[in-house]
Amino acid sequence: MELHSSRERQLWAQFDALQMGTGWDEEDIGKPQILVEDAYGDSHPGSAHLNQISEQVVYGVYEKGGKPGRFHVTDICDGCAQGHDGMNLVLASREVICDMVEMHAGFVPWDGMVLSSSCDKSIPAHLKAAARVDIPTIFVPGGSMRPGPDQTTSLVAGDISLRQKRKNAITPEEIRDYKLTGCPSVGACTFMGTASTMQCMAEALGLALPGSALVPATMRDLPAIARAAGRKILELVEKDIRPSRILTPAAFRNAIVVHSAIGGSTNALLHLPAIAKELGLELDPELFNEINRQIPHIGNINPSGRHLTESFWFAGGIPKVQWMLREHLDLDVMTVTGKTLGENLEELASGGFFRRNEGYLHNYGLTPEQVITPVETTREMGSIAVLKGSLAPEGAVVKYSACEESMRAHTGRAVVFDCEEDAHAAVVEGRIQPGEIMVIRYEGPRGSGMPEMLMTTEAIVCDHKLNGKVSLITDGRFSGATRGAAIGHVSPEAAAGGPIAYIETGDILSYDIAARRIDIVGIAGRRLSPEEINRILAERKASKPLKTRTYKGVLKRYTALADSAMKGAGY
Repeated sequence: MELHSSRERQLWAQFDALQMGTGWDEEDIGKPQILVEDAYGDSHPGSAHLNQISEQVVYGVYEKGGKPGRFHVTDICDGCAQGHDGMNLVLASREVICDMVEMHAGFVPWDGMVLSSSCDKSIPAHLKAAARVDIPTIFVPGGSMRPGPDQTTSLVAGDISLRQKRKNAITPEEIRDYKLTGCPSVGACTFMGTASTMQCMAEALGLALPGSALVPATMRDLPAIARAAGRKILELVEKDIRPSRILTPAAFRNAIVVHSAIGGSTNALLHLPAIAKELGLELDPELFNEINRQIPHIGNINPSGRHLTESFWFAGGIPKVQWMLREHLDLDVMTVTGKTLGENLEELASGGFFRRNEGYLHNYGLTPEQVITPVETTREMGSIAVLKGSLAPEGAVVKYSACEESMRAHTGRAVVFDCEEDAHAAVVEGRIQPGEIMVIRYEGPRGSGMPEMLMTTEAIVCDHKLNGKVSLITDGRFSGATRGAAIGHVSPEAAAGGPIAYIETGDILSYDIAARRIDIVGIAGRRLSPEEINRILAERKASKPLKTRTYKGVLKRYTALADSAMKGAGY
């Protein structure tokens, strides 16, 4: 087998000299060259340990006769960016990380690549890069954080932060206790947010080793998986199994089935289309509706359910979901094991994977059936819906599995804000009334970089007067942890001249998740016909210019080039 990394070495002798000056020796030059790239850094708990994961990958590469080269581009965290303009940069960071991995993978010839990350934007960035670069690649998820006290998650922050902003509502001791216990270890936050969802999507797509998504980050299993990935990548190089052979339309459909079953983050509807686009594929948003109507929601995982991601892995994780739903999956798709999904599942079943970790669940007094509900007893189908109508002609997204049934259809008075900060202040100050529908606009990809609205949604659900009685509609996005009647990704966005730009406070909005509809049904408190509404909106459009914001650097490029949210918000 001729190594890709060998050909270009003949063109310029300095190449070898530079690498040997970095610590390589003469034997290393002729070995298969493996790029080991991670998101290691001091940015947040999901990345702080990844140097240790990559170290195990390196050992595995050496074991099988390869030469690893380590590179790093750390990521940034939505949790650290809450409430200020730093949040505008977070989605754009997906594109920047992807571009940097492409550069690292392209400036010298590599024979294969192992990527490792844990969280919201770095995982889809790595999966996009894998698809774009298209050399044999394995993704290693960074695992799950340990649970907080009383099986809580870091999102106790919603209640803490709301009460901090209200007079005499919290004590300094409560604040300090949360800060000391809210994030008790490294790893991704231990709910089915975007970080956990994208770990699951990497495995469901076939780019991560079976059973690797959401391993507790402090357990021995995670470094063992990393070591195995380092060994396995040499086999993929030898067989020339590239991401383009793995990331097929059938693989994306399989991933959407899993996403539907586990109550995954709405942000997957940004990331999966963006990954597919790198391969020249287009994921029709209606595919999500089709699959979510067919697939039982079996993941009893916070925020759509009760339990945390650590318990989900103990209960069998993604392989258990795939095993239970195998009649809905294409089991012939190729994976990074060099085997099909069906072969992987049979090996896990016969090897005791589904049984081995049950005892960890027993430590919490749980059984697997409490965490992953048997299909025959599941009450709800799916977890995500794409809504369309006069307010969102291209679509909008809602995670109905995390929304009370009483709020899955609602008609109410719109209260309109042009930025999240103003909307959040209105909740904190008690200016929002039960039954109203909050609208936050100019927060889409081209408006402000598409920040998440978690601070406002958490303020709503932590306010006893508003919880379960107020809806939020936005052209921005949500955290995967978002609860309640939260409808995002409204497209076309306000900055692109979508209808959301021309509604006003006092107009009447209506949505019906079961019917997959979201509409403007009245103006200034009066119900009107669609024709009358369209006429008034046209008049507003003629007299009301769109709001524009001036950015520089990365955000200027992103807001100028980003696709619609319904097409992945990439460029």
